[in-house]
Amino acid sequence: MDELWRAGRSAADLAAGHLAAVPAGPVWRPVPDADRSWLARQPLPETGRPLETLLDDVRERVLPYPMGNGHPRFFGWVNSPPSPAGVLVAPLAAALNPSCAGGEHAGVLLERTAVRWLAELVGFPHQPGAGLLTSGASLATVVAMATARQWAAGRDGCDVRETGLYTSRPLTIYVSGEGHSCLRKAAELLGLGSRHLRVVPVDDAFRMDTAALRRLITADIRAGLRPFFVAASAGTVNTGAVDPLDEIAEIAREHGLWFHVDGAYGALGVLAEQPDPGYAGLARADSLALDPHKWLGVPVDCGCVLFRDRSAPRGAFSLVPPYLRDDGADELGWFSEYGPEQTRPFRALRVWATIAHLGRAGVVRLVRRTTGLARTLAAMADAAGDFDLLAPPVTSVVAFRHRAPSPDRADVLNERIPSVVQRRGRAFLTGTRLSGRAALRACVLHPDTTEADLVILLDEIRAAAEEITG
Repeated sequence: MDELWRAGRSAADLAAGHLAAVPAGPVWRPVPDADRSWLARQPLPETGRPLETLLDDVRERVLPYPMGNGHPRFFGWVNSPPSPAGVLVAPLAAALNPSCAGGEHAGVLLERTAVRWLAELVGFPHQPGAGLLTSGASLATVVAMATARQWAAGRDGCDVRETGLYTSRPLTIYVSGEGHSCLRKAAELLGLGSRHLRVVPVDDAFRMDTAALRRLITADIRAGLRPFFVAASAGTVNTGAVDPLDEIAEIAREHGLWFHVDGAYGALGVLAEQPDPGYAGLARADSLALDPHKWLGVPVDCGCVLFRDRSAPRGAFSLVPPYLRDDGADELGWFSEYGPEQTRPFRALRVWATIAHLGRAGVVRLVRRTTGLARTLAAMADAAGDFDLLAPPVTSVVAFRHRAPSPDRADVLNERIPSVVQRRGRAFLTGTRLSGRAALRACVLHPDTTEADLVILLDEIRAAAEEITG
């Protein structure tokens, strides 16, 4: 234990020192060949090494090459910096190393609180037991869609768990053209098939077109299919758009569909100073996916799925073999009865610590600061003569393009800009495609990002464009 004491103190100093030094360093740097080889090709060691020696390797070979998301000028994808409280308690969760499948211990009990807090933050009605933490929104989506599949088949007199999908009418799914790819992955994984996944067009603001949704549902009903699941977005990855949730909820109710909201990134946008009116229908969802490891900065991995009715996921997943029988369990049973994971890590400690450290007021400040900076960046790009804003800033994502000297080269230029900006090391952003055109997108999530950082970002894009065009 003496070795652990010494190495533990060194590890704490190493982590704190790394985080303190991040803002003054490059956002991202390529990995040199020698370190790349060490990281990816080291042989299995025959004998072990002291803990302090392992920390030397981490210091010299791992920490110098971060993804970049801890830096205030990281605007890529939807990856937040780690919350200090989450970093602090992560080793303590590992020290306990429980399985949070069920039973009476801190990991399980604290997850009840963490899930309830998340529901309260976004204004989703919470029935005790109607939700659980997952690895991320991808698994949360699988859990929600599997639950909806069992629910819909049950209403048609089938039990998918017993018969599979063989005796059920083909089930159809509806997602926005801006919906996340995890929805298609879930449909394929669950045997529903991408052939029965309908992509609903979006309007000029990249929100789901509800008239088109109605037409698609009507056509499928006439064709003898079974519409059962519609997924709306509360904050898309590309633009941060929020679909008209209330209208979609009403359509789902009229046609007997399960209404799911993908709020993995943007559900917390409901706390913005001027939240998008589309959030009004969030509380009507049958299920909601959201990721504490996105806007809240809970260290990866940590997602969450919330349900209106706890009996639905339990009906889809509950399976208690004799060796797991717990006569002391309350009426909620075990978390493993509500999803596919049996052994479940202690994710709740990081969620609890992050929210407890910030408090509701701190979460609101974080959301309002980052959405405010996104509006500032959008205004800066819109006012400049060399950028075109592609969508109104709704959450904390800004989608825009750099104007090319020759319009026919604009796509090539905007496709190449992100990698050049990343390599330069002063800022980090990523690209996407909107309406078939290459676009730049910046997502503001870091609590320490400033307006000066936004100026640097735009200047770096200009410098990258000059480097590309020569």
